[in-house]
Amino acid sequence: MSKQLHFCIHGAGGLGSLIGGFLARGGHKVTLIARKPHVEAIRSDGLHVEGVRAQFVQKDNLFAVETPDEVEGDIDYYILLTKAKGSDQALSDAQILVDRTACALTMQNGVNKEGKLQAAFGKDKVIGGSIMDGATLLGPGKTLNHMAVPITAYFGELEGGESDRTRAIADALNQAGMGSRATPDIVHVHWEKLVQVGGASGWSASTLGGITKLDFVDGIAVTEGAEQYVLLVKDLIAIYRALGYEPQNFFAPVSRLIEIDQESFEEAVKGVLELGTRFKPENRPVRTSMHDDLVAGRRMEVDEVLGPLADAAKRLNVDAPTFLSAFRVLKTLNAYL
Repeated sequence: MSKQLHFCIHGAGGLGSLIGGFLARGGHKVTLIARKPHVEAIRSDGLHVEGVRAQFVQKDNLFAVETPDEVEGDIDYYILLTKAKGSDQALSDAQILVDRTACALTMQNGVNKEGKLQAAFGKDKVIGGSIMDGATLLGPGKTLNHMAVPITAYFGELEGGESDRTRAIADALNQAGMGSRATPDIVHVHWEKLVQVGGASGWSASTLGGITKLDFVDGIAVTEGAEQYVLLVKDLIAIYRALGYEPQNFFAPVSRLIEIDQESFEEAVKGVLELGTRFKPENRPVRTSMHDDLVAGRRMEVDEVLGPLADAAKRLNVDAPTFLSAFRVLKTLNAYL
């Protein structure tokens, strides 16, 4: 490791705790802003990380607080990881950190998500970030990493290009054991992640939400479930292409967007059915956050994740019947959550 960096992760649930745990284990200073039970457990017994990459308990270099005003010292990278609906309050609370923060980013789902961050921290301090990793809190002080891909995170300047600060955060995560890269086109990555997450979330929540014990793997183990998933993803790829992008499989092998785009319907369904074998039984349940929210009776991020894709389909006159049907179902359910 070269220079020790200070990362402040605001909204340290399953994913934020996972990122923080790896960075702290890699020798960086990490401050997690989280809910009281999680904070107390970490302070008492450290952060317990389980899952596909590693299993460890992290105490060194790791600090847990309940509010931004408890964060100590200058911050190299402030990372916003609350749910989108919690962004306004989090950024209001984080105003006390602005002058001490060199760089700010959000790794939430969605596109154009950096606008609020720029308003809070200033345009020049904000970079783009995107991550594809599965993590869930098992309980206070315990996070499960149930899904990982070789290159899990990308960082770039919002106006395009790489920089020292995008390379530094990518290097820190990469050296800590979470494969990451700086990229010259982070906006492209944002849209592809939206297609990937929108496909998995829109399909799983609309297809499996009626039986709370089911997860993603259960759905793609059924031929008709895999068929529905392929139809929905093909719709999203059509929208993606109409926006001017081509699939890159930034988050391979989980994404499979290129394969689904190029394969026949039957071949794509077979590939999706085989995808379930990548998930080991001990690392389940495997659910998107949208599916988790539905099962828990919480409002889902339908507008934030699926809304931009639905808007693009209508604006660009893209025929996307399976996706828009799922979108309508989830909008209906969301009205009662």
